[in-house]
Amino acid sequence: MDFRKLGLPALALVVVWAAYKSEQIPRIEQKPGPVHITYWEKWTEFEGDAIKAVVDRYNSRQNRIHVDLLSVSDIEKKTLLAVSGGNPPDVAGLYGPNVAQYADDSAVMPLDDFCKSYHITRDDYIPVYFDIGFYNNHIYSLPSAPASTALHYNKQMFRDAGLDPEKYPTTIEELDALADKIVTRKNGHIDRSGFMPAEPGWWNWGWGCVFGGKLWDVKTGKVTANSPENVRAYNWVRTYTDKYGAGELSTFRSGFGNFSSPQNAFLSSKVAMELQGVWMYNFIDQYAPSLEKPVLNWAAVPFPHPADRPDLANMTFADEDVLVIPRGARHPKEAFDFISYVESQEGMELLCMGQRKHSPLSHVSDTFYSKHPNPYIKLFADLPKSPTVVSPPKTGIWPEYQAEMVAAFEQVSLGKKTAKEALDYVQNRVTMINDDYQAQLKARREAGK
Repeated sequence: MDFRKLGLPALALVVVWAAYKSEQIPRIEQKPGPVHITYWEKWTEFEGDAIKAVVDRYNSRQNRIHVDLLSVSDIEKKTLLAVSGGNPPDVAGLYGPNVAQYADDSAVMPLDDFCKSYHITRDDYIPVYFDIGFYNNHIYSLPSAPASTALHYNKQMFRDAGLDPEKYPTTIEELDALADKIVTRKNGHIDRSGFMPAEPGWWNWGWGCVFGGKLWDVKTGKVTANSPENVRAYNWVRTYTDKYGAGELSTFRSGFGNFSSPQNAFLSSKVAMELQGVWMYNFIDQYAPSLEKPVLNWAAVPFPHPADRPDLANMTFADEDVLVIPRGARHPKEAFDFISYVESQEGMELLCMGQRKHSPLSHVSDTFYSKHPNPYIKLFADLPKSPTVVSPPKTGIWPEYQAEMVAAFEQVSLGKKTAKEALDYVQNRVTMINDDYQAQLKARREAGK
């Protein structure tokens, strides 16, 4: 396997390989009795406990197959290395946005025949979650834990600013106006913010999607980074720099604590409104109980849309962790039997309840929703059903493309480039990367004939 095609610098590869060898992750030796399959997963703590409960339930329900669960750090890199070395696990829990990259490099097996045999179809899922793993007319992965996003807002910060805590913004213009009313200063510097496009910063590549932009033309396979909608979005990002100052915003953000801590900007009431995922409830519950009790002082609502684009209402970013069978797995049939259990309503609800997420399935029990601790879990399950749902482009160059979009965001938010200049650069740069990547794929296909 040519790791240069995966965008891994040689030095980084050596470091990862050394880490991989140092951990000496073994293939579980076959024992008499049930077939043992090895499952690598990245989750730890309560997320790890959730998948362990699923594995334990599966193992206890039958005696033909036994799943040996191993927690593996840097799992996406180590899985690729294990495939290259001919010693992969039978199942790996990877990341949805990288499925195209894995498939292009023949690092994972197509699951079409298995899905047909087990009667698993797109109709079983909220479509976007199935589609993330569907690439070049093949099923390469199936969902494990899904995620969607919404606007989270701090009701107490609304009250402190003299605002109605039940009147949340539905348009970008209302969001901007409320943000201006909430911001406060101390000794001449920002002390509280209503909203910041750069916080938490995980979707800086995707602000154009909020304004109707696309990053990829599916029909032509072309890059569309500098589309008018994307330029408009980055111009909007620039308005926050123009209003508050790039240096002032950077200084304010430098005072935020770690995300997984009480000093998190949202949890510490430094920023009133943020685009955040379904997982945010877990951090509110753990680090900011004052937002939960004695009354609910936070809410999650659909992210606002531009006033002139009501057709973009209910936009959300959807993503997921996925299950794959790496190429060269010793027990692919048994591996998929386990995967099929995770994809069942029982297995999926056990996993997603344990991680406090919504289910990616189209059919969910009433008990799941009634017992779920997140008061807005139904919203996170419903938003991905919207026609305005957005997931990362399915392309093997997505890591490079994402990095270029984030760099463009930084250039614009720091006032170093206009939105058009920054996105024109991305358009040209990523088009060259894509052309080279497609040429490599073509050469490999021809060599394999």
